Amino acid sequence: MTDPALTHVRADGAVHMVDVSGKATTVRTARATVTVVTTPETVGLVASGGLPKGEALATARIAGILAAKQTPQLIPLCHPLPLSAVEVSFTLEGGRIGIETFVKTTAPTGVEMEALTAASVAALTVFDMIKAVDPDAVIDGLHVVEKRGGKNDRG
Repeated sequence: MTDPALTHVRADGAVHMVDVSGKATTVRTARATVTVVTTPETVGLVASGGLPKGEALATARIAGILAAKQTPQLIPLCHPLPLSAVEVSFTLEGGRIGIETFVKTTAPTGVEMEALTAASVAALTVFDMIKAVDPDAVIDGLHVVEKRGGKNDRG
């Protein structure tokens, strides 16, 4: 028996794209965070722009923005959405690079997946940029921290 709360699963158990045509078009936002755990020395190189591959944060910011825009091509059941805003910001502290993404749309469905995709790809880009100086870096704690709009606000 299929759980009726799983909206991407039909009664017969087959997955499908949810029909959102009956949902209200509203302003919807989501924030996601992830952390790249590395060494304080590596964070120093990121902050100073001294990595062998170059400027990590600008590269990761652009990668995150592009990823949010490509979410429906990466996640099979996501709806293509007109994104109004995508922001990627960083916090450097000790041996941690915090990444927060914010995504906004006016649509009949939310942008959690876009925020998560932006955070994921930004973190992967940071990892790629720092792996030559810290091959033991770890990506940790990807999650949605806020969702606004629609019936399931949280945050």
